Amino acid sequence: MGDLSGATAYKSARQVISAQGRTAAVLVRLSLQLHIEYMSPTPTVSVTEAAARLSEIVDQAHGEHRPVFLTRRGRRVAAVIDADDLDRLIELAEDMADIRAAEEARAEMKATGEGPVPWEQVKTDLGW
Repeated sequence: MGDLSGATAYKSARQVISAQGRTAAVLVRLSLQLHIEYMSPTPTVSVTEAAARLSEIVDQAHGEHRPVFLTRRGRRVAAVIDADDLDRLIELAEDMADIRAAEEARAEMKATGEGPVPWEQVKTDLGW
């Protein structure tokens, strides 16, 4: 995955922002935030052990706001994550998808020379 800590992450983020502009800045910020919060070393527990300690593992994931990965035969197969943290991750993923779609639309308009479609026309086309 590469070194995404400290100065290296900051330098990479600045390079992307300079090259791509505001939208890239938002994506880089969200990506770094996700990396810092969720990609740092996290606890792992076997599924068998988790079954015996489920309440404790749920409390740990909820209290520390860090997922606990569950393993089977040494491979990660699932994670226990705080429900609010999962909601936040889903929102961030949806925001990133929307930003990318907007960028693609802008690039398509630039390539084809077409302008944006007025909102009233969109509503009419959709029968609203």
